[in-house]
Amino acid sequence: MRGKRRFGNRPRRQADEAQAIDPQAARLAAFALLARRDFSVAELVNQLKERGYAADAIQQAVEGLTSERLLDDARYVENYVHAHAQRGQGPRRIRQDLLAVGLDEPLVEAALKSGPDWAALARDLRLRKFGPEPPADWPERARQMRFLQYRGFSNDHIRSALGSSGADEPFD
Repeated sequence: MRGKRRFGNRPRRQADEAQAIDPQAARLAAFALLARRDFSVAELVNQLKERGYAADAIQQAVEGLTSERLLDDARYVENYVHAHAQRGQGPRRIRQDLLAVGLDEPLVEAALKSGPDWAALARDLRLRKFGPEPPADWPERARQMRFLQYRGFSNDHIRSALGSSGADEPFD
């Protein structure tokens, strides 16, 4: 198989010529995709394009699903923030992932502000990973800071998680 490698052995089902221009066929394909998981509008459009549907059919299908609120970017962003915060990801990483998908920045920012207490989440994550004892030396402190940075937490969240006011920090 050339090009993109897919998980599994089944090839992706392509629309035939009659289906490619039929908005109802595109709508049914969108339903099948949405039955598996929630999609943003941009993701769903890309999935339908990959399956060979015409732009007009995709547009009509997406407009119909959006008007029926079966496809909603605001709901998608809220669910994404909640799910990924539970996985221990911080706001920077979540923001980057959502903007890469093509979602509007104001929508993403609003969802992140209404999200969990990020400092508390960073503290809990540090406790689970490294235990209740604070880092004993700078190498261990740096290791824990890198871990939390990789997870997408800001310097303020990291300082809070490490129990520091920032006054003893050698760098920023």
